[in-house]
Amino acid sequence: MVKKLLALVIFSGLFIVSCGSGGSEGNNEIKIDGSSTVFPITEAAAEEFRKEAPNVRVTVGVSGTGGGFQKFLRGDTDINNASREIKPSEVKTAKENGIEYLRLSVAFDGLAVVVNPENDWVDHFTVEELKTIWEPSAQGEVTKWSDIRDEWPDKELHLFGPGVASGTYDYFTEAIVGESGASRGDFTASEDDNVLVQGVSTDDSALGFFGLAYYEENMDKLKLVPIENENGKVVKPSLNTVSNNTYSPLSRPLFIYVRKEAAQEKNVQKFINFYLDKAPTLSKQIGYVPMPDSAYKAQKEKFKKFHSQVDSTSSAK
Repeated sequence: MVKKLLALVIFSGLFIVSCGSGGSEGNNEIKIDGSSTVFPITEAAAEEFRKEAPNVRVTVGVSGTGGGFQKFLRGDTDINNASREIKPSEVKTAKENGIEYLRLSVAFDGLAVVVNPENDWVDHFTVEELKTIWEPSAQGEVTKWSDIRDEWPDKELHLFGPGVASGTYDYFTEAIVGESGASRGDFTASEDDNVLVQGVSTDDSALGFFGLAYYEENMDKLKLVPIENENGKVVKPSLNTVSNNTYSPLSRPLFIYVRKEAAQEKNVQKFINFYLDKAPTLSKQIGYVPMPDSAYKAQKEKFKKFHSQVDSTSSAK
């Protein structure tokens, strides 16, 4: 699995799908949107870049991976933060809209499953138990903690999770339920992970999930629940267990997608290279897992090849 993840990181490729359309609003503005999970590292990179290039306005929105792709594939943004790969339906939209793009990997992440600190009965979950809680057929059936394990209290179960436009939601449902986007609908959903943190931290019957970085920021308010992996080992997510993939199946790569027209902008080129240079340090500071140095080098080379092709094509017109 580790080799598979690294192959995805290093060889995640160049996507050319027809003529591009639309550029950013001038050379001094870079528009970014998308995943709330990738937001902290992108925003940190943007803050550092603003110090280096104060004349460049970098804006970073948070509308979820899916919501961000909607804007990106209309040509409204230059870069999309994504906590999953682009879907076939989105690739189709890109072709229809004449949008060309490049996917770049920036870090690894683990999903944190959390409960309220007052919860003194949960010691770990199995993947099968999480599936029992979250699968579509659980709605109206698995409503109390005792429905999960007989020895757990006969208390109502209150669920919190990312909204359906979130890449975190897509990834969790695929890894746990077995189908991306398949889950019960009776849970409190939000694209803002801070709302989920607030919900779980104030409800002793709550259970939620989101990116590990948000747990790291709020560990004093939450209780992290270990997951039993396929080898029967109970593991908590951490820098070490995510990077060596023992925290399975809830480890994943994180991406940014760059639009072809944006890649023609020199400031975008500077920002992407700056981002990839800073990503190892920033990702670790925020709570994500840095990729190997060789992987970042490969991403920079891939981006250079991409914008060099774009630049030469543009010059030839």
